[in-house]
Amino acid sequence: MPHGKPAGIPCIQLTPDYRCALFGRPERPAVCLSLRPHASMCGSDRLEALAWIESLEQHTRPAAKEPAPAAAG
Repeated sequence: MPHGKPAGIPCIQLTPDYRCALFGRPERPAVCLSLRPHASMCGSDRLEALAWIESLEQHTRPAAKEPAPAAAG
């Protein structure tokens, strides 16, 4: 995903069984390489893991751009 992965959208590199198709390959994005898995990320089931990812996406998304002021005229 050349412009990043939007929050709430699955990565296009996920296989049908939700594994990373780029894991261990040099083209894997730096953001993925820097993520260090921990048991707390997984929770007790897939829904808890997705909730953790959603929270991470919410807390790390870029700030919304403010609209430019209207020109005086």
